[in-house]
Amino acid sequence: MNAKNLIAPVAALAIAAAVLLGASALLRPMAEEREAAAHGEIMGYMLPTRPAAFTEEPYDGEDESIRRVFKAEGGYVVEVEAAGYAGPMVLWVGVTSEGRVSGVTVRDHRETFGLGRGAQTDASFLLQFLGTAGEAAVGDDIDALTGATVTSKAVTRAVNSAAAFVTGADISSGATEWEG
Repeated sequence: MNAKNLIAPVAALAIAAAVLLGASALLRPMAEEREAAAHGEIMGYMLPTRPAAFTEEPYDGEDESIRRVFKAEGGYVVEVEAAGYAGPMVLWVGVTSEGRVSGVTVRDHRETFGLGRGAQTDASFLLQFLGTAGEAAVGDDIDALTGATVTSKAVTRAVNSAAAFVTGADISSGATEWEG
């Protein structure tokens, strides 16, 4: 094949790549802005005051499961990671200023389809955590998802960690330790 015949396709590919890179660079800030707005909207539903604005606060405490803390009027949304059955689970937990859980959402997980995955979609499971204050326990006041005890305990640990952060419970109190 002649080298002259390759120049046009290679140039077209280079121009297309440059256009795609330029478009990506221009659109990235808008995508990040939309994602931040969506996160703010979700977090707003996690607290009874429905705050419009959250500020991220630094967290340097002992509880390694707490990843990020967002403060707003009326409470906090705490991003927590817990070890589920099939890997890490990331949750957002809304906790009022008084230390009561007001919302729970599973943001990311790799749990088993049909079993642990219900932690993200089973409203009756998640509703059990509302009003708790860091003392929830599977088998006592929390009914585990059928066939997903490890996942249920992971969610419970995450919720308890978030509530313990807001209430100031000592990590050595067992509020954030795994119970089995």
